[in-house]
Amino acid sequence: MTASCRAEPDAPSDDVFASSRSAMVAHQIAARGVRDPAVLDAMRAVPRHRLVPENVRAFAYEDTPLPIGWGQTISQPYIVALMTELAQVKPGHRVLEVGTGSGYQAAVLAQMGAQVWTIEIVEPLAERARVDLLAIGYTNIHVRAGDGYLGWPEAAPFDSVLVTAGATHVPQPLVDQLKPGGRMVIPVGSTLQNQSLRLLVKLEDGTIEERDVLPVRFVPLTGEHAERGGPKTPE
Repeated sequence: MTASCRAEPDAPSDDVFASSRSAMVAHQIAARGVRDPAVLDAMRAVPRHRLVPENVRAFAYEDTPLPIGWGQTISQPYIVALMTELAQVKPGHRVLEVGTGSGYQAAVLAQMGAQVWTIEIVEPLAERARVDLLAIGYTNIHVRAGDGYLGWPEAAPFDSVLVTAGATHVPQPLVDQLKPGGRMVIPVGSTLQNQSLRLLVKLEDGTIEERDVLPVRFVPLTGEHAERGGPKTPE
C-alpha cells in the first residue's frame, strides 16, 4: 500500500496541542534518555489527542497511560518512545505491532517511514483505530482484528516486532517472523506485578540475544494461544 506516512498538520484550533507535544518530548522523553532524533521528531508530530477518546483528550500529552475503552489503555508517551527507540526503526522497514489499541504506537512507527502491520484482538478497537489513522493521513498502516500471538505470517519477515501487551512468555511465531538482524520489544512476566520490558535481537545465524530493560505494567496479552501457552505441536 502506498501513500503518505505523515500526519496532517493540526487545525488552527489544535495549536495548543502542538506546544503540549513539544513540552511532552522535552520533559517526559528526551529528559529521560531517549536520544534517537527520528523518534523525537515522530513524537512531536503525531497528534496523540486525535487517537484517544474525547473524554480524556485534555490529558493526551501527560505522562500517564489513558483508558481507551474495552478495558484497554494507551501507554504513557515515554514507554512508546522507548520501545520505538529500542526497535531501531528506519524508513522502509517492515514492522509488526501486536496490540493496536488506539493506534498511537502504529502512528509513531508510520511517522518514521515504516510500513506497519498491526493486530488488535478487540474488534471495535481495531476498527476505530483504522478509521482514526486514515483520518489523520496514515495510509502505510495495515490494521487487522485478530489474535496477535500468531503474528501476520503472510506479511513476514519483519525488521521489528513490538508487542504492546504483557505476555507470560515470548511467542515463538513472532520470533519466527523476525528477520535475521531484527529486533523485538515485548513486556514479559508471569503477573502484572513482575513484567519487564524485554529486547530480543535475532542474530544472522538465527540465535536470539535478549535482555531486560526496565520494569513495566501492561494489560495482558489475551487470546486462545496466549492463554494456553501457544499452539500445540502435533504428535
